Amino acid sequence: MADIVCLGELLIDFVPTSSNVSLIEAPAFKKAPGGAPANVAAGLAKLGISCAFLGKVGDDPFGKFLEKTLSNLYVNTRGLVFSHQARTALAFVSLKADGEREFMFYRHPSADMLYSPDEVDYDLIKNAKIFHFGSISLISEPSRSATLAALEAARDNHVLISYDPNLRLALWPDSYAAKEGMLSVWEKVDLIKVSEEELIFLTGLDDIDQAVNTLWHKNLKLMVVTLGKKGCRYYTPGFKGVVEGIKAKAIDTTGAGDGFVAGLLMGLSNHPEALLNETHLRNVCRYANAVGSLTTTKLGAIPALPTAQEVSAFIKSKNIDILLF
Repeated sequence: MADIVCLGELLIDFVPTSSNVSLIEAPAFKKAPGGAPANVAAGLAKLGISCAFLGKVGDDPFGKFLEKTLSNLYVNTRGLVFSHQARTALAFVSLKADGEREFMFYRHPSADMLYSPDEVDYDLIKNAKIFHFGSISLISEPSRSATLAALEAARDNHVLISYDPNLRLALWPDSYAAKEGMLSVWEKVDLIKVSEEELIFLTGLDDIDQAVNTLWHKNLKLMVVTLGKKGCRYYTPGFKGVVEGIKAKAIDTTGAGDGFVAGLLMGLSNHPEALLNETHLRNVCRYANAVGSLTTTKLGAIPALPTAQEVSAFIKSKNIDILLF
C-alpha cells in the first residue's frame, strides 16, 4: 500500500528549450512528464515517501512513457488505468520574459477526462494516511464523479484529505464555472494549499487574511497560501503566520507549487502533530518552501523535482536550520 495517494491528471508537458520565451517564440520543445497530482506523487517519491497515483492515460506511447516514469521513481501505479478511447493529454507550457506562464492544452477529450468511478482503486485510498487531489479532475464527467467517489472513500475511512485548487482557467467553460467547480469540494477537505493568485480569483479580495477568513470552514485543519519566491502563509484554527521563501536561481517555475505540496505533505505525513504545534508547522512550511524553490532551478516539472538529499544540501548551502528533517 502507500502512505499518500494522489489522484488526477497525468500528462506530457512540452516546455521550450529556451528560457523566457512565449509559445510563439519558442524554437523547440522538450518532452517532460507532468500533471499537478502526478507531480506531487513524483515529488513525494523523490523525497522518500511511499505514494501511489490514481488516474488515466492513453494506451499510447506517451501513456506508457508516463507509467514508466512514475514506476521508475517507485510510485505505486497499480491504480493507473489505460484508455483505448482517448489519447494522453498534452500541455505546452512556457515562462515568458515578464515572469508569466503560458499554457496551451490538447484535451478533446484526453484520457484523464474519461476516468470513471468504477476505475478507482478504493483499497489504496482506504489504507492511506493522506489523500491528495486537485481541481482539474472536477471539470467534466466522468472524472468529476470518480474524484468525488474517491473523496468520499477517504472521508469514510478517516483519511486526511489534501486539496490544491490549481487554477487553469483555459480548461473551464468560463470563470464562473471555474470558481464554482473549485469551491464545490471546499468544505469536504482537511488541508488546502492555494496560491495568492487563486485566493484573489476565488474571493475577489486582495487582503490575504480577509480572503482566508471568507473561505475558512469549521472542519479545516490547515490552509497554506503560497506567495511564490516570498514564501507562504499558514492558517490553522489555533494559529497563523508567515514563513519566508528561500532564494534560488529560477529558470522555470513549472511544478514549483507541486514541489511545495510534496514537501508539505511529506512533513505532515511524518509529523502529523505539526497541525497542532506551530513550531513544527513552521519547520514543515520552511522545508516545503525549500522543495518548491529548488524545483525552479531546472526545466520541467517531474524532472525538476528534487530528492531529499538535494533538498538537504540546498538547505545546508543556505545556512538554514530546519528541525524535524
